[in-house]
Amino acid sequence: MTTRDDEPGLHALPITVEYGEREVTFNPAVVETERGLVLIDVGPEDSIRYLETHIDSLGYDLEDVWLALITHHDADHAGGLDDLLARTDATVATHRDEAPYVAGERDPIKGDGDDRYPPVSVDLELVEGVRIPTLAGPMEVLETPGHTPGHTSLHFPESDLLLAADALVVDDETLAGPRPEFTPDMDRALESVGKLADLEVEHTVCYHGGYVDEGSDRIAEIAEHSADE
Repeated sequence: MTTRDDEPGLHALPITVEYGEREVTFNPAVVETERGLVLIDVGPEDSIRYLETHIDSLGYDLEDVWLALITHHDADHAGGLDDLLARTDATVATHRDEAPYVAGERDPIKGDGDDRYPPVSVDLELVEGVRIPTLAGPMEVLETPGHTPGHTSLHFPESDLLLAADALVVDDETLAGPRPEFTPDMDRALESVGKLADLEVEHTVCYHGGYVDEGSDRIAEIAEHSADE
């Protein structure tokens, strides 16, 4: 599914899998670049076959993924990394505060460390302001901690598009704030929402809920409502 019919290069890849004894839909994404594809999050373990089907439908091969950018270390985002690297030579990138969790140097903050996904080496540690050239314009890394210590979101200023990861969710087809039950540091998470409200955004993709035609105004409402509570 293309995030915007008139904006080439950005594609949400909704996958529905059995996860935690229930059926859940996640929304990784790919961004086209002159070198091939940047995959943003990979989903949980055993999700690669679903991503491959989406990528094939776009006219690419899974092997065209040259960069796997992981917004944070939770298993539903990073669990499929080992499977991806068995099939591709992709560079693995994540925020420097997430790297120890992805690489297995620390146990995940949520869940049981004994049944964590296979750790993988991180090749590139990201920080605020890193920009990656894409066919949809520069993709800028934003530090949006709270859901995890090094959680990142991605902004496409030329497209007025935000890939929020888990900094926001789509609930009943509208943007909503981070879910407290999955957010260890809600104070920082709400600060991150306030930061996102300052961006020029018209369209948003959330990992939980997918694409929604809402942006800065709605994000500001979420931030203001949270501040009043």
